[in-house]
Amino acid sequence: MLVLPIPTIVALVLGAFLIRIAISGERAPFLMALLAACALQSLIVSLRQHYGIGALLPLQPVTATFVPPLTWLAFQTASFRPFSLPRDLMHLAAPAFAAFCVVFAPGTLDTVVPAIFVLYGLAILVKLHRSGDDLPLARLEAGRLPARIWGGIGLALILSALSDALIALAIMTGQTGLPPVIVSVFSSAALLAIGLLSISPNAMGETEAESPPQSPHPSEEDAHLVQRLDALLQTDTLYLDPALTLARLARRLHVPAKQLSSAINLVSGENVSRYINRHRIHHACRALEDGANVTEAMLSSGFNTKSNFNREFRRITGTTPREWRPEAGNQR
Repeated sequence: MLVLPIPTIVALVLGAFLIRIAISGERAPFLMALLAACALQSLIVSLRQHYGIGALLPLQPVTATFVPPLTWLAFQTASFRPFSLPRDLMHLAAPAFAAFCVVFAPGTLDTVVPAIFVLYGLAILVKLHRSGDDLPLARLEAGRLPARIWGGIGLALILSALSDALIALAIMTGQTGLPPVIVSVFSSAALLAIGLLSISPNAMGETEAESPPQSPHPSEEDAHLVQRLDALLQTDTLYLDPALTLARLARRLHVPAKQLSSAINLVSGENVSRYINRHRIHHACRALEDGANVTEAMLSSGFNTKSNFNREFRRITGTTPREWRPEAGNQR
């Protein structure tokens, strides 16, 4: 019976996903590059740990340090801004420094490689915290799910560094047989988590030019901008499109995405996703009052998933869609 090591299975799974999405053409380049890097790293771990190809030992830390910067670039281009060569070229410093350490300071690799993973993981979490989970290029229908997905990826980067600490502990306690197992299990789990989370539909955004930073202070301009947004939504009912994004709304109003997000936060006290979902739920209520069933009301109002629809419906109306129908009938 053929038994494959865990890293080999992970590499095959990620490779299969990569081929499938490459054929479909549904993903952004950096998400595909990230998936490829995770698959390659898992394959290298397998070949070195389980098939004894020692020549890959100097290569493994270098290829590993491609994963964190690619994760960061995939996060940025899927959530906030397009790729910028002058700004983003600096991220090649991570694998370049790892290659330098392989040649001139191999003893530092046990510190350098996990540090790179931790730093990039923290950078993602800090960026999410500062943005308040408002990702301009993410679909508004998904609510906070895109931010949670990228938060999970950031945590996976940080937790992958834990394997190095466990390896050091195993060596200190004389458990010389444990390091290969730890590398296989932890690296495979981290790479699989990063790869699979990155291919979620809610991790991908649209391409949009970056917006300049805006003043956080409330003003009459904020109220006027929200009034313009409401007028646009009433005229064009853009909120009925499940693929609607903050960036698209900002384009229609000819303002930076950050300015629109800030104005909505200050005027309504809600984030952009909740603000748009309020319009969607009001539309769904009217559809239910007109006799539509719950599924019809959900789909006609810009929601794709019942979990999001039910959660937002209860938040705004205080009841469920099924309970709303008889109440609406009694009111007429």
